[in-house]
Amino acid sequence: MIGSDAFGYINLLDNTADISWQRETLIMNNISNNDTPGYKRQDIEFESVLRRELINTHERTLERAVNKLDDDDNHVDGIEYTDYKNYSYRLDGNNVDMDTENVELATEQLRYQTLMTSITNESNRMKSVLNK
Repeated sequence: MIGSDAFGYINLLDNTADISWQRETLIMNNISNNDTPGYKRQDIEFESVLRRELINTHERTLERAVNKLDDDDNHVDGIEYTDYKNYSYRLDGNNVDMDTENVELATEQLRYQTLMTSITNESNRMKSVLNK
């Protein structure tokens, strides 16, 4: 992480992109295990973890909360979990639904692309300020 208040938002975007990439990997693993008997889908929860961490900073503005997370060198991690461990609608015990996984994968890919665009835009803004 870059140690400056100016980079707090970029650091948070970078952290979020890492989690998004991790979630894409889990979803692709679910898809590849579609035919594995007894396999239970894996996922990662990040949004609620990030929301809780931002609230726990007790800052009034999002900018201050993000900078507080960055100042504390607080790397926000997602929580991996097994979805519906005891649930399966298939006789082989597998609970992967290909339609759901494909939609989740497409959604996560869009999220990741958006995060990368945001990181690029923030970096370009910084460059334009430094070049003036």
